Amino acid sequence: MSLWVWAAIAGAGALGAVVRYLIDSTIAMRTFSAFPFGTLSINLSGSFVLGVITGVALYHAFPATPKLVLGTGLCGAYTTFSTFTFESVLLAREGEGRGALLNVAGTLVGGCLAAGLGLVLAGA
Repeated sequence: MSLWVWAAIAGAGALGAVVRYLIDSTIAMRTFSAFPFGTLSINLSGSFVLGVITGVALYHAFPATPKLVLGTGLCGAYTTFSTFTFESVLLAREGEGRGALLNVAGTLVGGCLAAGLGLVLAGA
């Protein structure tokens, strides 16, 4: 892999991380809840975008390098598994078992559905 591809992945990753922070902060300011709506929204939208990128690559001969930059760099930095798990455990520790289960189910099931929807829409 060339230095330019590495640099593009790093740049896309930096952009994804900043966008994640801005979206999470905006949602947190508008929702007064212990439930992590920001992280859930980010992970669902990131799964959808990755589904679209994958579908475009599979069905429309999208080149490998942009797929790598957008999928690994942008979506990889935009979505966050570690924050999702931390927030789920935190909810459970604070006695919000239903919220923790909703977060886990919403992220895992919703993420798979969002990625599948993106894949289908890209193939249409």
